[in-house]
Amino acid sequence: MTQDYSPTEIFKRATAATLRAIAERDDVTVGFGPEPTGTSGSRVRLPNPPRDLPAEEAAQLRGAADSVALRLRYHDAAVHSKRVPSGTLARAVFDAVEQARVEALGARRMAGVAANLDAMLDEQYRRQGFERITERTDSTMAEAVRLLTREALTRERPPHSARRVVDLWRPWLEGRIGKDFAELERAILDQDTYAQAARRLLQDLDIDLGEAEESSESEEQQGGEESESENQSEGEGATAGAEPSAEGSPAEGAAEDAQDAAEAGDGEMMPGSSDDDPGRPGRPGEMPRTRSDDTAVYRAFSVAADEVIEADQLCDADELSRLRHLLDQQLAHLQSVIARLANRLQRRLLAKQTRAWEFDLDEGLLDAARLARVVANPILPLAYKRERETDFRDTVVTLLIDNSGSMRGRPITVAAMSADILARTLERCGVKVEILGFTTRAWKGGQSRERWIAAGKPPNPGRLNDLRHIVYKGADAPWRRARRSLGLMLREGILKENIDGEALIWAHERLRTRSEQRRILMVISDGAPVDDSTLSVNPGNYLEKHLREVIHDIERLGEVELTAIGIGHDVTRYYRRAVTIVDAEQLGGVMLEKLAELFDDEDAANTRVRSRRAA
Repeated sequence: MTQDYSPTEIFKRATAATLRAIAERDDVTVGFGPEPTGTSGSRVRLPNPPRDLPAEEAAQLRGAADSVALRLRYHDAAVHSKRVPSGTLARAVFDAVEQARVEALGARRMAGVAANLDAMLDEQYRRQGFERITERTDSTMAEAVRLLTREALTRERPPHSARRVVDLWRPWLEGRIGKDFAELERAILDQDTYAQAARRLLQDLDIDLGEAEESSESEEQQGGEESESENQSEGEGATAGAEPSAEGSPAEGAAEDAQDAAEAGDGEMMPGSSDDDPGRPGRPGEMPRTRSDDTAVYRAFSVAADEVIEADQLCDADELSRLRHLLDQQLAHLQSVIARLANRLQRRLLAKQTRAWEFDLDEGLLDAARLARVVANPILPLAYKRERETDFRDTVVTLLIDNSGSMRGRPITVAAMSADILARTLERCGVKVEILGFTTRAWKGGQSRERWIAAGKPPNPGRLNDLRHIVYKGADAPWRRARRSLGLMLREGILKENIDGEALIWAHERLRTRSEQRRILMVISDGAPVDDSTLSVNPGNYLEKHLREVIHDIERLGEVELTAIGIGHDVTRYYRRAVTIVDAEQLGGVMLEKLAELFDDEDAANTRVRSRRAA
């Protein structure tokens, strides 16, 4: 009977039963834990409810459960995967519009669900600091489109904490996609028709879908003559480059802090953004394939705007404190899980640094345990001891974290949390840790592209974007001094393109200047190197080929031990020592295990060396 259960347990059971009822699925398993809301097949994970069950927090938790239930009921993953675009921004907006659809279907039919969803969204946007936004450039386009779609489908006003964001974006968006909202409403019951309408919405926003047909016909005719292939490529390159663009699109006018892939950094206007400029880069699927020598040496067209910058210089102190507070809130959910792994790693490392003694020697320090024997018979041998030198070498570890747009959301949050815990753990063990991030200053080119256009657009210009390499924590900086900087990874708009090869060189060179005997470089990434501006005017494998060359050189040189972790991306085809994970939630544990393996490998190697010496 219900009186046998605590109020919290009753709430859990009621929430789980309601979730299954709304989803119309009896096979759903609902669990509660410290982790945020998530789903895996028919398994649903919800946060633990508070013990005192305040009304506001109960409504927020019910909203999270209702959102999951509605997606299970109304969302067809097969239809979604067939229609979803591959472009970063396009996918984000497409997913947001689809989430608005499934939630609107529930809100229109059940008033209680509508209230719960409003409470959940209000808390979500409040935590993201939407109430403090004063300019459109501080918000995200995907969330603004989601909220306006929700408003069109349900006639419900946006949550209180997000109203400022909607008011800032509304004039710009409604002027371009206002007619699309009516089409979405008419198709709300048919996911496939709705998805097609969502794709037209993306086109009206001039967002790259990233999935046009392959541009190089020469790839289909590799048996033809080389000169014919070159002519085909040149013709296609001209066609792709001449694709017009709507002037003033978000890809050209939004500023640094907008989160998604079509926004330009630092308030810079993108070159080649007007209708009369045939040189603007085409969509990723339509990139011109210049048939130049694929073995051309990698280079950068301009390095004048590249920057290596401390994290606290990209954000004011108040904002950095808010982001750190947000990271601490997220850490609370995973603290118990990762802390156990961190403590295990710490014990293993400290065990390797424990002093040890060799006994029964002919010379050394007198062994007090043998003192009586020495007094009785001074000529007896093996009465001395000597302290054994520890095999644990002075070590520095660099974490190089991909700060690309595809890492936004849960992956970058988990990466920041894992780096934070790892830095604290290794610092206690006397191992220095450096935390670095790599991205670009702008989407689809910045000052480098402007210089290329001013120079007459010479062919094969090389890297055509401005690098931004971020130092979140220096190796010599204590964790307590750098802890606040790690919150910057959660800031909207920091994550843009990823040019992995040059980032790897930068991190490697920083390690080579260190005095530590052992240097470890761990790379965390979720995809191959991508920069639209560079790839639109160079061979399609330009960045990936350079990454492979850099990895080969680092591994061949052998001064730094290189390892990588791929999040949903097979990095084993690049790195000799690597592991791929499917879910970002696995990242913290895998990072700690990989480091433990590296130290264990060294311990085993030292044991083999001692054995050979003894033999």
